[in-house]
Amino acid sequence: MCIRDRLGRLIEWSARNAFLVLLATLFVTLAGIYAVIRTPLDALPDLSDVQVIVYTEFPGQAPQVVEDQVTYPLTTAMLSVPRSKVVRGFSFFGASFVYVIFEDGTDLYWARSRVLEYLNSAAGRLPDGVTPGLGPDATGVGWVYQYALEGEQQSLDELRALQDWYLRYQLTSAHGVAEVASVGGFVRQYSVVVDPRRLRAFDIPLSKVRQAIRESNMDVGGRVAELAATEITETMSIVKFQGRAMPRKAQYIHRLFDNPTGNATAR
Repeated sequence: MCIRDRLGRLIEWSARNAFLVLLATLFVTLAGIYAVIRTPLDALPDLSDVQVIVYTEFPGQAPQVVEDQVTYPLTTAMLSVPRSKVVRGFSFFGASFVYVIFEDGTDLYWARSRVLEYLNSAAGRLPDGVTPGLGPDATGVGWVYQYALEGEQQSLDELRALQDWYLRYQLTSAHGVAEVASVGGFVRQYSVVVDPRRLRAFDIPLSKVRQAIRESNMDVGGRVAELAATEITETMSIVKFQGRAMPRKAQYIHRLFDNPTGNATAR
């Protein structure tokens, strides 16, 4: 039987059963509309593996030190994570990255919870003050927008402060945003430059100053003193030395000023 005869019989059967043909056409049309509405579409499909990134900062340390004391303990601990197939570790100056790649079909948030469990047990093998953390729950495909802050009257540290303390949180609250990464600018920091002569005058060792700065979590208010019908606001800082709290005025042992880069420095 040739193709022409088959097409003729199909047309003849369709003409005799018009109701069935219309019903099938309606069903196919509704199925197509449902598929268009419900089928997820992605302009840039994410074909990457399910992975969890463990990021750890170890400031001021060489890559070999970071490898021996941070990357290696974390990598060996992540090898036993369920359903993980590859664990990769990278050491840089002052930073460590560990990538845990899971089998296909693994739920991302289940994988993050498993990595977090093993990370808590491995944290005790790391140096003091080193705290690892998980990366964002997104891959490089999710990098969809990049912007730059510019200001004629603002310095680089002011623009970075505006990004880190205001604009970043507004963008993070937007729907679907996993992370807002800041690059460039000057991160505002505070430096303490002590005067050894004044420390010697007050008989305060440098180790006590470091300890007081590290543990400085005691904030106290000031008071208003009336002097010759003038109100003067005076604040005191509480510094703990030799097991007791000693109120010291700021100008006794250091001086606070703004340097040209905009970073506040204590002297």
